[in-house]
This record gives sequence, structure tokens and C-alpha cells, in this order.
Amino acid sequence: MLDYTLCSLLFETTQSYENNLQTLLALITQTEKNTIIVAPEVCLTSYDYERMDAMLAFAPRATEALKKVSHDKIIVLTMLEEKEGKVYNFAKVFYNGEVVFQRAKAKLFKFGDEDKYMHAGSEEDFKIVEVAGIKLAVFVCFELRFKELWQKSEGADVIAVPSWWGELRTEHFKILTQALALMNQCYVVASDSANKECTAMSGIITPQGEAFRNTNKSCLKMQYRKKEIKLMRRYMDVGIE
Repeated sequence: MLDYTLCSLLFETTQSYENNLQTLLALITQTEKNTIIVAPEVCLTSYDYERMDAMLAFAPRATEALKKVSHDKIIVLTMLEEKEGKVYNFAKVFYNGEVVFQRAKAKLFKFGDEDKYMHAGSEEDFKIVEVAGIKLAVFVCFELRFKELWQKSEGADVIAVPSWWGELRTEHFKILTQALALMNQCYVVASDSANKECTAMSGIITPQGEAFRNTNKSCLKMQYRKKEIKLMRRYMDVGIE
């Protein structure tokens, strides 16, 4: 298997969808081949409910642009899209010019009125997918709080967490992402927005639970080492294969 690099992104989402896309594309193109890149939840539009039609219309444009820069890279993010007349927040995994996996956010944050503007996906769609030989799971923000999803992620090599997590619960985000890595003995790549209402606590947590946060870096990188996962699971054997 090729050597991979992990990359957690941290940037601010503006009112210009196109500018946000160009920011994201620039960050992606600055990474080397064989990088797993995780961007914040709804980083291209934020939850811009007042311009719902514009958000939905922008998703296909963004999807095609991201396909073009995903060759030899794995890109994880979310965007609002319409399917069969209903709006969902889709987590998408891009790789080699294709969307190789997508599912709708299953746990909506009612305090943020998400349930008033979109539909929840099914928990049954939450699963580990293998991309380029790496077992990958994706939590979308609020889903971090649900233990049944933690169980479904057991055995992943890398867990991506695109988020739009409120600043008031910064410690929750830090603790949950670190604990997720410890419980699953894997890498967690979390990405939260730099917008003022969010934590800006993007980061990468190792299988040993050591957390590295972006601070002011737009892209925090770390070498992915499969052997570190194997060593941790052998040393502290809790039955994860």
C-alpha cells in the first residue's frame, strides 16, 4: 500500500460560495499525492438556510470541481443536496475523480434547527468503507455524541469528522474526538470551521490518543502509519481487529 498523509483543514467560510470553493481547491492542490483531506462540515456554504435554493444549486458545481482535484487523493466533506424532493446533508468521499461513498447525516442537531430544514439519513448507511486500502469511517459533527455509531466505526483505520461545532462546547469536541481515537485505536482526522461561532479545533489524533490541533494552520499534516494502529491494538488488546 502507498504511504499516505493525513490532513485536517481549518478555514473560514464566507458568504461567497465560489470563494469558499476556490479556497478549498487551493488547499487541496497544495497537498501532495496520497493525502487524506478532511474539510469542515458544510464548508462551502455554511448553514445558509435563507439561500437554500442557491445552496442546493451550488452542490453539483462543487462536486464536479472536487472530482477533478481528487486524483490520487481522498477528500472528505459535506454539502447540502436535494434528493427525491428532500434536502439532506451528505457526507461525501472523493477519490480518483469519483464520489466513492456518500451518506446523509443521520443525527440532526435540533438546537440548530437542522430538523426544520433537512431530513435525517439512515443509521444503516453508516459504515466503514475501504478506499485505497484504508478502512475509513465518517462522523458528521453531532453524530459524535451517539455511542451506537462509535460501535459501528470499530475497526476503522481512519475516522474523519467534518464538523460545524459550536464554540460554547469546545471542550466537548476536543474530548470526544480524542476519546474516539483511543476507543477505536485508530487515527481521527477532525475538521471544524474557523468561523467565530465554531471551535476552530481541527486536528489529528493518533491511535495512542495524542492530539495535535491546527491552531493557526490551514492544513495540519501527519504521516499515516498503519503499523501504529497494529502496535496499539496488539499492546492494548481490547478485541479490535
